[in-house]
Amino acid sequence: MSTPISQQSNATASVNESEFQHEEHEEENEEVEVEHGGPNLKRGRKKISKVWDVFEVIEEKEHNFFVKKHKCKYCHRKYTISKSGTITHLKRHLVECPYYKNVATKQSTINFLPIENDFEGMSSYVSYPSTFDMMKIRDIITKMVIVHEYPFNMVEHVWFNVLLKTMNPQYEKISRNTIKNDCMKLYEHEREKLIKTLKHVDRISLTSDTWTSNQTIGYMCLTIHFIDANWKLQKRIISFYELEPPHTCLIISDAIFDCLLDWGIQDKVSTITLDNASSNDVVARHLMSNFESRGKLHFKGKFFHIRCCAHILNLMVQDGLKEIEEIIYRIRESVKYLKKSPGRLHKFGEIARQLNISTKKGLCIDVPTRWNSTYSMIDGAIVFQSVFDQYAVRDANYKWLPSFDDWEKAKKIADFLEVFHDIWKVKEVLDIHAESSDYFMQRMALLMRGKFDKYWGDCNMLMAISAVLDPRYKMVLINFCFHRIYSNSESERNILEVKQTIWEIYEMYATEQASHSTSNTHHEVTNISMVSSSNTCGSYGKTYKSKSRSESDEFIKQNNTLQPMKNELEIYLEEDVVRFGVETDTTFDVLDWWKVNVVKFRILSKMAHDILSVPVTTVASESAFSAGGRVLDKYRSSLAPKTVDALVCTSDWLKTEHGNMKSKWLLGDQDEACKLQVTNL
Repeated sequence: MSTPISQQSNATASVNESEFQHEEHEEENEEVEVEHGGPNLKRGRKKISKVWDVFEVIEEKEHNFFVKKHKCKYCHRKYTISKSGTITHLKRHLVECPYYKNVATKQSTINFLPIENDFEGMSSYVSYPSTFDMMKIRDIITKMVIVHEYPFNMVEHVWFNVLLKTMNPQYEKISRNTIKNDCMKLYEHEREKLIKTLKHVDRISLTSDTWTSNQTIGYMCLTIHFIDANWKLQKRIISFYELEPPHTCLIISDAIFDCLLDWGIQDKVSTITLDNASSNDVVARHLMSNFESRGKLHFKGKFFHIRCCAHILNLMVQDGLKEIEEIIYRIRESVKYLKKSPGRLHKFGEIARQLNISTKKGLCIDVPTRWNSTYSMIDGAIVFQSVFDQYAVRDANYKWLPSFDDWEKAKKIADFLEVFHDIWKVKEVLDIHAESSDYFMQRMALLMRGKFDKYWGDCNMLMAISAVLDPRYKMVLINFCFHRIYSNSESERNILEVKQTIWEIYEMYATEQASHSTSNTHHEVTNISMVSSSNTCGSYGKTYKSKSRSESDEFIKQNNTLQPMKNELEIYLEEDVVRFGVETDTTFDVLDWWKVNVVKFRILSKMAHDILSVPVTTVASESAFSAGGRVLDKYRSSLAPKTVDALVCTSDWLKTEHGNMKSKWLLGDQDEACKLQVTNL
């Protein structure tokens, strides 16, 4: 069991006191320990006291004279040198000095009591050096300010400095300008580290989005996605860039390309994912033209512009939800009404318990622009239908109670929207409900299907090829899904198109591989081709052949023809799909599988490496605007755009570096609906 600090300090103090009391008795037998060279001072012997390991002699100017003093190396306290040469007061200081005691007991870390609730593995990042390091403290404060989005002037707050000064008297107050400069230096340091990492990356995918701050300044967030040398998917924000007005398509595309040039990755970009604004089509075309003119348009431009799937799905559902706008309004206002008063929630929970209805699921308020949060709100409210009815009887001010028909429609909507979490099922469900006899559901399904056909009427080739490159599915999933969501003729056409596209891309990678290894290409061609026939005897180089030998050679040719070797894609597709149990399947990492099989599929693994890193949503860039909104709140709206860029980017890099410290620090980034747990009220 660990000893509390106070007990350890007392124990250490008693040990040191007895030690130095013993040394004081010895002092009587010592010659006086004094500095050499003074006219009235006796020449002393070599200093052997432990005091001189802790104190050093310094000179300070006092009243126009330089005076020698003893200074503690640990707490920096100073003592005037006694004329008699006694060092008793110095020894007494060692007994009282907390910094020396920590070293005297040979502690490399402070013996705190065991941490019962370690904050998400934080202790693995905490060190307790034996000596005070102000630069280390500044580095930690810098990271704290960046990650937690604190204002720079926090370091000038009185009680912040009182806290740190109490913890260590050697702490020196720093100014807001100092911490700002430290933040910019850390940004440059982390940026150089990332540039070195990107030098070893072959393909990079982009996501981008724009945002307007409370200063009415337009910002563009540019995020890169890549797979590192360990086959781990990585994401980094490389720019939170101020856009000069007007925010035209050309200005946005030029800003993106200038950023790529600045980072030196302009020849590595394979795709860019944008939302579905019509202006982004023009942005993508300009960028594609730039890459094509440089001869660096990867995948022949087939996947260069990716439309955000999450945005398409949200637009689709929002169109359908307009049909039940009034029902959603009543449910939303009901939940808001309960949220405004803990007393109302308590009464609501009491009614639920009386009706024997579990309150574990709770209630949640939706974000109107996000369909999945609206689904969660409806799904959670349905559980408490009878509770809402009983609560309305007890509260005359409650005026938003949904009717019985409203609840019935809400149940149908909840069942309908549940399948939207599996994209491949959406088209099938829309087709079924579009033919429904229920006019209400039919109308909603038709509105959604119109939006679906606009964006996904044709096969989404990138998602299809990504599914093929998953060893659990290959072409099996494509055949299964396409025959369920398309007509027979459409499914066959789309399946053929997927096969042709994946073969075309594979041939591109095979050709590229061949150009880098001519010797390997020659070896493969030799294996596939037959050895040319000759009239010479291969064994001994003789030109003479007997008639019987010629006849045997002809027989071998006719009956032992060498079959052409199969390429990697053929082998991969012909092999059985990888099968797992339910639990293993949910934790399966497709990138780890390709990492293990690199030797077997050298070309195909490179193809999977590049395609599986392509994001299909812009969520990574959009989430940065939550951080941007907090960095540029109404109290700090005067921050320079360059400073904002450094803070947002460095924060993202530090959070990624310490990814195993689960983000209690990222709660502000989560825009999910706020849950009201009625069980706790």
